[in-house]
Amino acid sequence: MTTLAEQAVGSFRDRLEGRLVTPDDTDYDQVRSIWNGAIDHRPALVARCATIEDVATALGFAREEHLEISVRGGGHSFSGASICPDGLVVDLSDMNGVEVDPDARTVRCGGGATLAELDAATQSYGLAVPAGTVSHTGVAGLTLGGGMGWLTRRHGLTVDNLLAADVVLANGSVVRASEDENPDLFWGLRGGGGNFGVVTTFTFRAHPVGPEVHVGLFFWDIGDGPDALRLMSDLVPRLPRDTGALMGVGLSAPPEPFVPQEHQGKLGHALIVVGFGTAEEHAEAVAAVADGVPTLFELRTPMPFTALQRMLDDAAPTGILSYDRGLTYSDLNEHVIGVLSGYIPRKTSPMSFCPTFHLGGAYTDVDEDATAFGGLREPMYVMSCSAMSPDPEVLTADTAWARALWTELTPHAANVGGYVNFMAEMEEDRVRRSYGPEKYDRLARVKATYDPENVFHRNANILPAVAL
Repeated sequence: MTTLAEQAVGSFRDRLEGRLVTPDDTDYDQVRSIWNGAIDHRPALVARCATIEDVATALGFAREEHLEISVRGGGHSFSGASICPDGLVVDLSDMNGVEVDPDARTVRCGGGATLAELDAATQSYGLAVPAGTVSHTGVAGLTLGGGMGWLTRRHGLTVDNLLAADVVLANGSVVRASEDENPDLFWGLRGGGGNFGVVTTFTFRAHPVGPEVHVGLFFWDIGDGPDALRLMSDLVPRLPRDTGALMGVGLSAPPEPFVPQEHQGKLGHALIVVGFGTAEEHAEAVAAVADGVPTLFELRTPMPFTALQRMLDDAAPTGILSYDRGLTYSDLNEHVIGVLSGYIPRKTSPMSFCPTFHLGGAYTDVDEDATAFGGLREPMYVMSCSAMSPDPEVLTADTAWARALWTELTPHAANVGGYVNFMAEMEEDRVRRSYGPEKYDRLARVKATYDPENVFHRNANILPAVAL
């Protein structure tokens, strides 16, 4: 553990409007815990910042004491990047306010807010910001990596709806990034991760959504797995852009009331289709499912949008031990289906599976070079090979399973770097391949301007151009 002078720590504490947490505090273990329970880092200090000035003060103290820095928004990454061992955590958890302007349809959101807090504020006005699918995810990390979920086909990625950001740079200065102010930084923030500074406030464009949406969940037994995957690969790309879709490849049927007891725990594949129009439009969109491979069970129901945003929370509960590797595909061809069909039955944990998004509709309306997001702006699948378990030995087994599956799938992938938010291990080569050479080089130049010393490197790291 880093030895810090008591006087220096005391002075730092006195300068904070927020709270400084040390290993001597009774709630230290609670404060340092994050979503991925497999991460057990012990930081020297956690600065629970209350203001943008606190963030600048914390960064200044870290520079003075030569401390490693990590930044915590929601603490929801697979890699555990938000908690650094033996360093200083700039914790934004208390900077979680959300302000909605219903007339302008814009939202100002603190860097510590979760999707649940964002959704609660916007839905009170019948609005929503396109974001993720698990409500305890942090807005900051999700946004900076790209952000995909139920509304992507309708309104694009989260970064496509970002209007501005307030950023504290490594030297403590505060800048605003938008199309008109520091546009190079604004470009880099939209997909380039936390490489450039601490984003304390996001301003988003919001859209009319809900309050009720229509949900169809379809589950096929693993015995019909290849045919179910073929059905989904044919159906999902043709869905109207007013729908959202998520494929649960290799999902074990949960112990939920809507699942017949005799099918709970069974291995198979699931498809969730969400309609944002009328019930009739949703029924028409999923009609082809009924004409295809017989399902083991189905659920078709209206529900509040906020309930939809919480529907998958139990599939990724806080504290679960987890590991992840991701890829993207232009299509789910017979080679991919063959690999998946061979590997899915080999998993050990019922919680491990391969969530798969199809990106189309509004996602493809954005020019390839408009944002730093590491993915071609053409229809594609984004798959995560996710290992999850509360048992360390089971996680070890399924981590090996996820790695082996990823290795077998890579020859068929469009981008073997994958989506940066689906990286438990952020190897330099994978990060470069995720963005591609042109975007990576452009990001490296932005990095050299705003963080030339690579202070913010606990992420899918972009090396500053001067260091290449």
